[in-house]
Amino acid sequence: MDEKYFAQKIEQKWQKRWAENKIFETEIDRSREKFYALEMLPYPSGRLHMGHVRNYSIGDALAWYKRLQNFNVLHPIGWDSFGQPAEQAAIKKGVNPRDWTEDNIRQMREQLQKLGISYDWSREIAAHRPEYYKFDQWFFLKMFERGLAYQKDSTVNWCPKCETTLSNEQASGGTCWRCGTQVEKQIRKQWFLKITAYAEELLAGMPEIEAGWAERVLTMQKNWIGKSVGAFVEFKVQGSRFKVQSEDAGNQQSVITNSESIRVFTTRIDTIYGANAVVVAVEHPIVEGNFDQLAGDIKAKIEQIKAAKAKPTGYGEEVEKDGVDTGLRATNPFNNEELPVWVGNYVMMEYGTGAVMSVPAHDERDFEFAKKFDLPIKEVVSSLKSQVSSLKSEIEAAFMEYGDLINSGEWSGKTSDDAKREMAKFAEEHQFGESATTYRLRDWGISRQRFWGAPIPIVYCEKCGIVPEKYENLPIELPESAPFTGVGESPLAKVPEFYNTKCPDCGESARRETDTMDTFVDSTWYYFRYTDPHNQDLPFNPETAAYWMPVDQYIGGVDHAVMHLLYTRFWTKMMRDIGLINFDEPVKNLLTQGMVVGESFYSKSLESYVPPDDVETVRDEKGKIVGANLKMDNSPVKVAVEKMSKSKYNGVDPDDMISIYGADAVRIFALFAAPAENELVWQETGIDGAVRFLQRVYRFVYRWHKVLQNSRNARIVSAEPENSPTTSADLNAGNGDARKLRQKTHQTIRRITENFETYQFNTPVAALMELSNALGDFKVEPSAASETDLFAVGEALESLILMLTPYAPHFSEELWEILTKNSEGILKSGAKFPVANENLAKSDELEIPIQINGKLRARVSVSPEISQADLQAQALTNAKVLEYTEGKQIIKIIIVPKRLVNIVVKE
Repeated sequence: MDEKYFAQKIEQKWQKRWAENKIFETEIDRSREKFYALEMLPYPSGRLHMGHVRNYSIGDALAWYKRLQNFNVLHPIGWDSFGQPAEQAAIKKGVNPRDWTEDNIRQMREQLQKLGISYDWSREIAAHRPEYYKFDQWFFLKMFERGLAYQKDSTVNWCPKCETTLSNEQASGGTCWRCGTQVEKQIRKQWFLKITAYAEELLAGMPEIEAGWAERVLTMQKNWIGKSVGAFVEFKVQGSRFKVQSEDAGNQQSVITNSESIRVFTTRIDTIYGANAVVVAVEHPIVEGNFDQLAGDIKAKIEQIKAAKAKPTGYGEEVEKDGVDTGLRATNPFNNEELPVWVGNYVMMEYGTGAVMSVPAHDERDFEFAKKFDLPIKEVVSSLKSQVSSLKSEIEAAFMEYGDLINSGEWSGKTSDDAKREMAKFAEEHQFGESATTYRLRDWGISRQRFWGAPIPIVYCEKCGIVPEKYENLPIELPESAPFTGVGESPLAKVPEFYNTKCPDCGESARRETDTMDTFVDSTWYYFRYTDPHNQDLPFNPETAAYWMPVDQYIGGVDHAVMHLLYTRFWTKMMRDIGLINFDEPVKNLLTQGMVVGESFYSKSLESYVPPDDVETVRDEKGKIVGANLKMDNSPVKVAVEKMSKSKYNGVDPDDMISIYGADAVRIFALFAAPAENELVWQETGIDGAVRFLQRVYRFVYRWHKVLQNSRNARIVSAEPENSPTTSADLNAGNGDARKLRQKTHQTIRRITENFETYQFNTPVAALMELSNALGDFKVEPSAASETDLFAVGEALESLILMLTPYAPHFSEELWEILTKNSEGILKSGAKFPVANENLAKSDELEIPIQINGKLRARVSVSPEISQADLQAQALTNAKVLEYTEGKQIIKIIIVPKRLVNIVVKE
């Protein structure tokens, strides 16, 4: 054993040994319970960042913990390797997207292996390889057969100069990311997947997973699906025309037709007597159908609203209400009142019917709109049974609760609930409305005018029309390359050898679809593929997937709550319906880890960010910066904690950290610095602490390893030797230090086991450090140790090493080999995670905090068996407590048994 701890030497040794012995490769074993641990697969951008390190360290800690509990653990990795960055690299640098992607995968694979993440590399997948995207296409054909994949016209971002569609990100700010031209909205044919067919089931399935998923994730999905129960109502419009889509000989075209009404969806039909207008989206057919007949100033205003809407806004950004009265008039079918038809920028064509009835007294957005344009506001629902009409000057805010109807004709006096039901029925009986349920969710548009994606397996034939490719012809492979100009159509549309083909039905000349699929398609089902990654006939074997799935623990960022996590739930239900699986939800438990951020320094004098080495900082005892100045001129520097970025000099390269500190120390800090769900502020002072902890444990093992190796009673095993001291009586009879060490060992085992079972990954590190300190405080010299001492130390070290393994696997493997003389490794040796002996873990005394009005004022040491009455008496007679209670009225005393006493006094 080396006298000093050399991290790189140990880590390289064990990474090589794991790979040679295929330690982490796994197969079906029905004699053991399975556990599927999974982190969201990365995009191969070329380099890992510290957010990756944290994510994968969490998953790996859990995978090791479960292996040590004898679970059959599946822990795979792959690459979400289709996407825009590869194509942009082709445009800017002239590199082939395939070569760029493969090089990046190689670099990132090496980085993950340097970290020692325990992946089963035999199951590695990559979305850009034909053996994977073959089954993207397979699934598309299955959905096409079931009517779940279809084509329609859709609005896209369009750059007129580059002549190409843009993603919302590329059109941020309303201009093209490449040339700066103002972005337009265009109607183009796009392929869609019918996720709306599963809208109700996506909601209904949430109770099955709510125990294991974060509430905010499910709330975001509920809001995205946006179920609304209400009614459709028809508002007749005289002398108006609508622009609609019709089909002539298979080709869609826009035509103008006369129509009698605007269809509105409302969840509050009980408020319809308070409607002051019908407000429509700027793209509504009534606007387009009557545009030429509108006054010039109205047309100009509509164009202004349309242009403003074309500019993307930030998430959650509030847009000021705007609109214009078109001059058209609609009739409220309940009271025959004539209402103006307005265009409003807050009405979305893609939500509901693209039209709303404006009821400002009972809707916040309508209230703002009415206030801005001085429209009448009439109250029709009240919390009091008042029959007095309210004037708009008396209403200061919209009343949006349910109540009793007023000013509503024959419906006045009814409750909102009764009125909603009866008024919807009345509308249906009189043929101007009906009860309805709508969803905010829209079908998933998957068409991308890109090269680097899975080709859509559709052929266009002049004779047969739209024809799906045959299964035996899959995969439809991408060509080796294409002209990457960044302008015009998809690069595939410029590769004749790709798009020229034969019709699968009639054999005549035909043309392939040149759009590719949204990359979210690849990530909706990848963890099913991990279960059977080399299957050439099916996406996966149903029996194999049935053993491993669902995923037991999924780990990733909350930013994927709606898109990826909603899409994958939809995909799972679709796979169930085509007979591949027999369950409804893909993931049992979801952990959304917080972002890793870094300290940035902005120099006011230089008006730029500066490197940390250029700044003099003052920190408090907790490491927080309380002062910062630029070294060159002592000018003040603004300190912020922000997302890591090279331009802000706060990014950290994991390779640099591994080279300096070792992978195990990096992993420990990534897990210890903050709870997994919280933001982690990266500080190298923290990683220094992790190194010192490992060095301290290493030195202790070096000091004791020879005597422990030679002791018959202190051999490192997971079962206790015969006649070992296990009862309280035995402990009390033995050496006092040995007794305390065994007690601390089993308390630590109990604490860490509880933490792992509740996915608390930071607090076990603190507990391991405490156990390490207890070993360091053990006063007996190795040469003078009794058999009882040797057993206590051996047990503590065995437990420490095994519990440290999920955090520092290389380090733990090395110490295990030294103490056991077993070179096979921890898993091969059959070692198990230690189990606490409750008898040994029992405390001699409990330290109970005493609070006064919720503030800690004292602590008392008591027997674990103390009664509540005696605990209360000790608390009330404590000298420090008396300082705060004497002469004051005690209102109540709250006792949490064995945990806490809180005395509430009248101030």
